[in-house]
Amino acid sequence: MTFDVLRPNRTRIKICGLTLETDVEVASALGADALGFVFYPKSQRCVTPELAARLSAKRAAFVSSVALFVEPEPGLVKTVIDVMHPNYLQFHGNETAAQCEQFNWPYIKAFRVGAPGLDTPQGLLQACLEHRGACAWLFDSFTPAYGGSGHGFDRSLLCDVLECQTPSIILSGGLTPENVADLIVKIGPSAVDVSSGVESEPGVKSEDKMRAFVSAVRSS
Repeated sequence: MTFDVLRPNRTRIKICGLTLETDVEVASALGADALGFVFYPKSQRCVTPELAARLSAKRAAFVSSVALFVEPEPGLVKTVIDVMHPNYLQFHGNETAAQCEQFNWPYIKAFRVGAPGLDTPQGLLQACLEHRGACAWLFDSFTPAYGGSGHGFDRSLLCDVLECQTPSIILSGGLTPENVADLIVKIGPSAVDVSSGVESEPGVKSEDKMRAFVSAVRSS
């Protein structure tokens, strides 16, 4: 996943669930490679296409924008593309490859590790291989919240995925400034994705936590 083609040999950082201009500016200044904006109505971090466009405009040069959906109506995705122009779409539900690819836009496919069918290494790999056209596979925990829950998952379930030829791997699910460096060493993802782990409350990021998270990733 080419979050930063100028510095390829490092773990990229995606900070997701942004809702405030100041948080976008701080995240960019601290060195985040990508910023995520949520378009799932049940999420406390959900934003409108218009707000996401204003927020995204505050990011620094070379910082990618990601629009996150959960089994959306195609019309919503098309509106977000038209209004916000994200670098990537991210699909976090049970979308098929055809549903993800219909927009002819680069996409990330998220997998909720531990969900039925994704609770064994073989099942997880099979689901991933159905999305060979994705720019990256993102691995999150299986919770009703569809991301941002703060819960981790059994990382050993990634063993088959890590052994095959894959798109870029993004590690998510319960990441914090305290555990991210160790998980990077153990798993070796192309990128890490954090939301609740750097928040003071849902949708409101903590500058101190973001700074600590970026520092931990860069030191790993």
